Amino acid sequence: MSETDKKPVVAHLENSSGVTAATVNELQEQIDQLAMLTPDEFKKEELKLLRKIDFTLMPMLFCLMVLNYLDRNALAGARVQGIEADLGMVGTDFNVAISVLFAGYICGQLPSNMILSKSRPSIYLSCCVMLWGMVSLSTGFVHNFHQLLAVRVLLGLLEAPFFPGALFILSSWYTKREISFRTAILYLGSLLSGAFSGFIAAGVEANLHMKLGYESWRWVFIIEGAITGAFAILALFVLPDYPATTKRLSVRERAMAVYRLEADTGVRDEGDGTSMMHNLKLALCDWKLWALAVITACKTTASAFTQFMPTVIQTFKFNRINTLLLTAPPYIVAAIFSLILSRLSDRKPERCFHFCIPLMFGMLGFIIAAATTNIAARYFSIFLMLSGLHGNFNILLAWYSGCFPRPRAKRAMAIAIINALGNIAQIWSPYMWPKSDGPKYSTAFITNIVMTGLAICLCITLRFFLGRANAQMDREEAEWQEDEKSVGLDGESGRPTFEKKPRFVL
Repeated sequence: MSETDKKPVVAHLENSSGVTAATVNELQEQIDQLAMLTPDEFKKEELKLLRKIDFTLMPMLFCLMVLNYLDRNALAGARVQGIEADLGMVGTDFNVAISVLFAGYICGQLPSNMILSKSRPSIYLSCCVMLWGMVSLSTGFVHNFHQLLAVRVLLGLLEAPFFPGALFILSSWYTKREISFRTAILYLGSLLSGAFSGFIAAGVEANLHMKLGYESWRWVFIIEGAITGAFAILALFVLPDYPATTKRLSVRERAMAVYRLEADTGVRDEGDGTSMMHNLKLALCDWKLWALAVITACKTTASAFTQFMPTVIQTFKFNRINTLLLTAPPYIVAAIFSLILSRLSDRKPERCFHFCIPLMFGMLGFIIAAATTNIAARYFSIFLMLSGLHGNFNILLAWYSGCFPRPRAKRAMAIAIINALGNIAQIWSPYMWPKSDGPKYSTAFITNIVMTGLAICLCITLRFFLGRANAQMDREEAEWQEDEKSVGLDGESGRPTFEKKPRFVL
């Protein structure tokens, strides 16, 4: 790397990350030294850093993800525990309570990631976790439907920063061959939260119902909210910031974190000195954002059945405790499947087919559920649905980062916008499950079949255009190299350096 290449990088590090010029120079010196290491020496240092990040960042994000989904989805189990009767809810009131959470959730994601890209994740996300924990706990003290709606809107707004923020942080620390598996570990938290939710609700139902005058569903919200608040305090001290700014790492380790991401994409993962609005415009004008948003919306529409899975299992006519316990095994199977699938996806790395093939099995699950109310067949179909639509979702999440490699601010906004637009489906999808459609719920299952099929078609189309874009970049690079050789120019000729663009993950 020449001196002329270093200077703008140093400036961008200093301006965007808030570190001193002296620290930036130290980082640059260490990066230059890392570039001179042998492959074996580099690999040894890289693995040491990777283990350090894995054992600090991943466990905390995983635990917060479990709590995020526990607090958000506790209402599904509360229906089995009698919340509708206790709050005087009738008709589609429950569907409305599910839907309104996502109004706040969608509105909060883009502003949050815009703030996150310019702030310290350890402080910002920890504060958000504390606030949503307090709101979740307060759900245990609502006395009517309108109070429940107010709490649900606020909960959605405060939970909005975590999921897109966590995805953005992962993309700031891991390469394209590492991110799918780490995203799987993150999303594993959401899958296991479904299992934990069933076990917790069943345990509370059996042991705490009407203790101190509180119904069992109230205890679920109180306990889960209190645990979330405790983890928020812990997260403040555990979560790292960005590679160049995490003070718990040595300068050498921070330099390694920055350099290996640059080697992975060919571009330094730091701010480029441009405004938020400029990067927002870049994200909104990128066609890949809209393609992924529609794919996510189709998938989210189909996967909304998880909010009503306890309701479907309740049609099996078991008691409350057994109904809640039966919700757990499908989530455990989906979690195991998710880890295996992600490891295979990272080895390629490949996203499209690792996402689409499980979707086909999820579609089969919807077909079975729409065709019969047989208990064994329907329960088996739930395993297919969860593994096919949630066990593979982390692949799609990793694909977000693969489609928006750099710069950091654009990637942050793209992830937030896609997740927000995709989750708009959570507003309308609950209305596909009215009580009057039970026990068959044919409208919902048939709609989910169509949405899953559409998502598969759009993924294959996206893969085709990404492959064509990669091929075009390969041709341009090859032509430039041939032209360089033919004219015999060297690095001092004054000719502009060819900008090597990061390739998209297919």
